[in-house]
Amino acid sequence: MHKEIQTLCARTVRYRRERRSVPLAREFARHVLADWDLEGRADDVLLCVSELATNALLHGVPPGREYRLCLSLYEDGLLRAEVHDSGGGEPRVPVRGGVAEEECGRGLLLVSALADKWGVGERDPGKIVWCEWWPEFRDGPR
Repeated sequence: MHKEIQTLCARTVRYRRERRSVPLAREFARHVLADWDLEGRADDVLLCVSELATNALLHGVPPGREYRLCLSLYEDGLLRAEVHDSGGGEPRVPVRGGVAEEECGRGLLLVSALADKWGVGERDPGKIVWCEWWPEFRDGPR
């Protein structure tokens, strides 16, 4: 038998395809974490939000479109950040030492190192790139 885990809180914001949207997304996340008393996670979460927003801006959002940032806190303490965009393609972490690692994909290397889990989901059109952090008192999912 599985217990359904409920969302305690969720906050969402939309940004236009503009460079200034990345610091705005980071500031939004900072305020949400403060509201939820999760400042201890701020450094990792803010860097990951910044990287995902930058990727959406550079690779995922066609001109004239927006991307959406959603932060969710679940009753088991799981924190999730999602960036929804309407672009195609699936982001991938580059192979260490490969040519692609030189410039593109380094942000996802950071995300994979700082988040407990991350991935990509489908959206029509586009995709959802997400990352999660388990509560600090746990080492992983139950």
